[in-house]
Amino acid sequence: MQRNFILILFLLISWQVRATHQRSGEITYRCKGGLSYEFTILTYTFSPSPADRPKLEVLWGDGSKNDVIRAYYVDTLTDIRKNVYIGVHTYNGPGTYKISVEDPNRNNGILNIPNSVNIPFFIESMLVISPFFACNNSPELLLPPIDQGCTNTPFIHNPGAYDPDGDSLSYKLTTCRGAGGLPIPGYVLPNQVGSNTSGTITLDVITGDFVWDSPKMVGEYNIAILIEEWRNGIRIGYVTRDMQIIIDACNNHPPYFDPVPDTCVVAGGVVDFTVTAHDPDANTLTLTGTGGPIVIPDNPATFLQPVVGQGTVSSDFHWETVCKHVRRLPYQLYFKVKDNSYPVNLIDLMTVNVTVIGPPVPGLTVVPFGNTFRISWNKSPCTNATGYRLFRRNGFYGYVPGYCETGVPAYTGYRQISEFTSLNDTTFTDDDNGAGLIHGIDYCYIVIAYYGDGALSIASEEVCATLKRDLPIITNVSIRTTDVSNGYSFVGWVKPTELDPLQTPGPFKYFIFRSVPFGNNWSLIDSLDGLNDTTYVDSLINTKDQPVGYRIGLLNNTPGNRFEAGATQNASSVFLTLFPTDEKVVLTWNYTVPWLNDSATVFRYNPSTLLFDSIGRSFSNTYIDSGLVNGQQYCYKLLSYGHYSAASLPRPLLNYSQETCGIPVDNVAPCPPALKVFVNCELNQNTLLWSDPNHICTGDVAGYKVYYSPLEGGDYTVIASPSSAEDTLFYHTGLTGIAGCYAVTALDTSGNESAFSNVICIDIDSCPQYHLPNVFTPNHDGVNDYFRPFPYSSVEKIEIQIFDRWGRVVFKTADPDINWDGMEMNSHQLCSDGPYFYICEVYEITLKGLRKRRLSGVVHLLSGN
Repeated sequence: MQRNFILILFLLISWQVRATHQRSGEITYRCKGGLSYEFTILTYTFSPSPADRPKLEVLWGDGSKNDVIRAYYVDTLTDIRKNVYIGVHTYNGPGTYKISVEDPNRNNGILNIPNSVNIPFFIESMLVISPFFACNNSPELLLPPIDQGCTNTPFIHNPGAYDPDGDSLSYKLTTCRGAGGLPIPGYVLPNQVGSNTSGTITLDVITGDFVWDSPKMVGEYNIAILIEEWRNGIRIGYVTRDMQIIIDACNNHPPYFDPVPDTCVVAGGVVDFTVTAHDPDANTLTLTGTGGPIVIPDNPATFLQPVVGQGTVSSDFHWETVCKHVRRLPYQLYFKVKDNSYPVNLIDLMTVNVTVIGPPVPGLTVVPFGNTFRISWNKSPCTNATGYRLFRRNGFYGYVPGYCETGVPAYTGYRQISEFTSLNDTTFTDDDNGAGLIHGIDYCYIVIAYYGDGALSIASEEVCATLKRDLPIITNVSIRTTDVSNGYSFVGWVKPTELDPLQTPGPFKYFIFRSVPFGNNWSLIDSLDGLNDTTYVDSLINTKDQPVGYRIGLLNNTPGNRFEAGATQNASSVFLTLFPTDEKVVLTWNYTVPWLNDSATVFRYNPSTLLFDSIGRSFSNTYIDSGLVNGQQYCYKLLSYGHYSAASLPRPLLNYSQETCGIPVDNVAPCPPALKVFVNCELNQNTLLWSDPNHICTGDVAGYKVYYSPLEGGDYTVIASPSSAEDTLFYHTGLTGIAGCYAVTALDTSGNESAFSNVICIDIDSCPQYHLPNVFTPNHDGVNDYFRPFPYSSVEKIEIQIFDRWGRVVFKTADPDINWDGMEMNSHQLCSDGPYFYICEVYEITLKGLRKRRLSGVVHLLSGN
């Protein structure tokens, strides 16, 4: 008996050694270079427990595992010990690795984990090693994974995550895990336990703020937060924080912060602000802070802490930023204030975002050279930038970056024309990809620097320039007379005013080139001596059927040094096209010109005055002239208004299109009817009823076409053509089967046919299936004398055989009506009373085609003989 008592006592002591231990924890890592990583395992344990862990077994995710020795521990709050384990592991190559720790027991009494003392504690982090991105560090969680709160007071927690690589972080709640990394059976969130169910829990996916609005029950709870790490939209790792929340009863009010707004600073600038917190109960407060700017190794911020004060406490934050601090995402600062109330120290958390942006690229200059610009800028003040991006637009915008606005927003109309991957690339020649730039256009440029993580600098100064006016600039191609062979066009240009007398001393000659139709077969048609004659009238050409194009070349006609100095851009006439339709004409026009056409006046010929009258103005390339009479001819021409962006050039640039005529015609189909179909199974008939479109959207419907297809997806044929708009009913009779698809179209007085109405398909399931009775009485009394099917539809044929009890066929037919009178088919004698067996193959007409269905059963013949 004594030996049994000693054994039981030993087992109880052993159980206590194992029990009531792990409270919370997480695994983080940092890259040491190559394939080697340093891992930090942080746990918080129940300090009175004899189950202390001087080492932990770590599974590295590559099939290997090691014991990691505890580096140090600190006893913090009552019954809480902080343990830090540090180990290094080297992997064999790229891959995705899940690093985990499993410890036999959590602490006892966790309210949302059933039987927590016997549930293992499991934490896991994921590491991705890839040749496609640099050696990655996990986020560092700067605030501890254990916190206290009061009943009926909001509980707030933030992991205080800081990513040293500047990667994006997201947060979500996950399930606490136990043995083998599996979800713990029966685990629920704290607000799903007992009287806590009236409260709500939220986790901000971006900031990581966890809020439990109203804890009710005193006790300990655990939650798990998954902090995921993203780079260029790809998940590259995560850390799982399994944390403990300790709720106690208290009457204290939590402290609170004076709000500090998020801020933005250009690298090299200074961030200064004061953090102040107050306590409604005038308790003693302790203020601390952490976050990226405070823990960053290069030029970290200063924040005097911890600061202790009665009722109110404050400390100054000061950060002298440098270029290395530039990154795409803001830095997060976490400030925590804690009171000294009993039994729970209540806290408040405040997050402040600080964004450090790159300074603008200085010294942007744009110098014209021929039909190109030579662009240059000074190197970025931040040598950690990766390269530059150059943007261009036509015309000055006046862009001034807003607060914390980086890059070049799309709304400015700038588009990127080049990218440079070296900080030493600070020059560029813009020739519009070999096409050459256009004289008379103000070209404006902005350059920005970009950084490895995708951060962009502030935009540079906007610099604009125009090409030197050392070539003529074409301004007019205007049709004066429209004719197929005797047309006239007017061509105008502006003479060059910035010729280099050393390179092009003159005298000069203009060459006039023409293309008809525009874009093909350029030919020299004439020349003009000197610079001052800048107009030309071209005649005897087809201006009616096609656009005409011109280009003006400049010839340096110096004796012994004769050469073509260059030419204008190509320019075409405005070509007008008409699309006559019902009581209106749609006008569209196009052109190819180096200037901007921003509007056009539309003229229509007035047969009474024999002049063209202005009827409207369009700021697009389309105009609709409505309210016209079908069958009557209308003639039009356009006057376009254009300009170059260079203010020194004449404006507006006025150019006429050719004249062209059209006759409105009713070619607009009416609206389609709305169709309904009703099935009459007894008559094997479908009734179609549709709406009259004249009551809805048109007034000239004169008749209809009724379309039918026996198969779904088959070809439609016209089965009826009612000739009155009021005739909206049709009976489809004489059918073998009801299956089929229907549609109706409307016809107007001009013969235009509408689109199909809604298509309605009827299948055989709209009527009862073919089936047979189980008794008939062939006694010639006129009642039930024949074996016939019940009323049916949609049967093309059958193949029925009727057997007597010995299996002999007594009757067979292919007639769907059967009509067996009880006579044996060979002897023509009435069969004896009794049961007869049948097998009937029914060939049904369906939307999919002919379908065979087998019926089998028994029919009783009762003749009374």
